[in-house]
Amino acid sequence: MGDFTEAEDPFALFDLWFREASASEINDPEAMTLATVDDAGLPDARTLLCKGVDARGLVFYGNVESAKGRELAAHPKAAALFHWKSLRRQARFRGPVNPLPDAEVDVYFTSRPRQSRIGAWASQQSRPLESRAALEAAVESYAKKFGEGDIPRPAYWRGWRLAPLQIEFWHDGAFRLHDRVLFSRADLDAPWERRRLYP
Repeated sequence: MGDFTEAEDPFALFDLWFREASASEINDPEAMTLATVDDAGLPDARTLLCKGVDARGLVFYGNVESAKGRELAAHPKAAALFHWKSLRRQARFRGPVNPLPDAEVDVYFTSRPRQSRIGAWASQQSRPLESRAALEAAVESYAKKFGEGDIPRPAYWRGWRLAPLQIEFWHDGAFRLHDRVLFSRADLDAPWERRRLYP
């Protein structure tokens, strides 16, 4: 890997780390913790799966009526954290979040397993649930409704892209003397600036 703190392109470095994590993590190397903020300014965080990364940012999907969807609609900025315990590494992203185009969301939704598409219809994400039995009944109801036919994407099921203004890479060091490098830019069209940080 060489000295990652000398890397010039944060996305190329992330791609390298992600490929290494994909080979070493037991479960879900694409899992990331997404942090948003509610109307009271209280931070909120949850772990979800990143479904795409390129020079435009991180892609993820979900229900716009969920807590995350409502928070992103009101405050379209977020932070994301990947922690790869097997490699003793972290990557952190911060920046604005924008909805994905319908066509892009449709393509991904269609690629999901059939039961996951049914689950998107059955789950009123983040809202109170009477019982597990009620959820299972909703799944069964939608499975019957769609039968063997196509399962359209619910209007409330969408995608977002976090376009980072900051990306930090962290590698565990002995005696808590970690290596950290922060890439930052003033706006999405500006060049990246790199600097090392104290642990």
